[in-house]
Amino acid sequence: MTTPDAPALSVVVPAYNEQEVLPEFHRRLAAALADIGMSWEVVYVNDGSRDTTLSVMIGIQAQDPRAAVVNLSRNFGKEIALTAGLDHARGTEAVVVIDADLQDPPEVIPALVATWREGFDVVYAQRNTREGETWLKKATAAGFYRVMQRIGGKVHLPPDTGDFRLMSRRAIDALLQLREQHRFMKGLFAWIGFPSKAVRYDRAPRAAGETKWNYWKLWNFSLEGITSFTVAPLKVATYVGLLTAIGAVIYLSQLVVRTVFFGNPVAGYPSLLAVVLFLGGVQMMMLGIIGEYLGRIFNETKQRPLYFAERYLPSRSRDA
Repeated sequence: MTTPDAPALSVVVPAYNEQEVLPEFHRRLAAALADIGMSWEVVYVNDGSRDTTLSVMIGIQAQDPRAAVVNLSRNFGKEIALTAGLDHARGTEAVVVIDADLQDPPEVIPALVATWREGFDVVYAQRNTREGETWLKKATAAGFYRVMQRIGGKVHLPPDTGDFRLMSRRAIDALLQLREQHRFMKGLFAWIGFPSKAVRYDRAPRAAGETKWNYWKLWNFSLEGITSFTVAPLKVATYVGLLTAIGAVIYLSQLVVRTVFFGNPVAGYPSLLAVVLFLGGVQMMMLGIIGEYLGRIFNETKQRPLYFAERYLPSRSRDA
């Protein structure tokens, strides 16, 4: 969504219940972008917050003409909110994606811009450290990235990299052509390709408020990422079924040999029950994997819009 008077750079900030941190975030963002030599805007996306996040955004937009506000009609989730922000970003040259919680410091954006000016379309911020997170969360995050790298095929998902990045206008235009309902943005960022480079930084603890990502949500997000990004689980289901069948043939063969040479004693009930439960569990797990993909096909065939915006307040200045 570009117009003749559009700024050169847009910064997209999705937010859900971030009333405590938004004023400080905007102050630091404005200070960080003061000397980049480009006109800019910041697009705040309110993802159906239950607190006063929308009021805070509107207050910022009233005081700073470089701020825009997109208010979604309800909570659609971060991936959809991020997409809504990209749809409304008017930056003619580049777009930055960053969270509002200040774990990703706005002060890194000038380094992203400098690297982009070297000729890269995508400059992603790669974490050196993850301050303020438990060892379990760090370990599970590292494991998730390793899994995604192994099953991603030709698409390389950079490790220790979140949504914080800068993308050129042509990369954004390519990304916005991908309109699937189940959106794993890290995978979509990687899928479009284009020349890319990492900028290392230290991730800070959350500045205020509470994280919206508990372990259950992270687990579901991981499943969403894997099933949206690759069909590898379906191949796993095939191989598990094949190995189970081979095991059954081997067991049947040794059972025939034992019967021929040693007779056929009465089989034990516990062992029989264990085999039945094992095979039943494998079958249910495989059906669950197939069901995950079938549900995604069902959602895609409905072709519903990704979101509805209750209001859009555009930025009003092109000044650098």
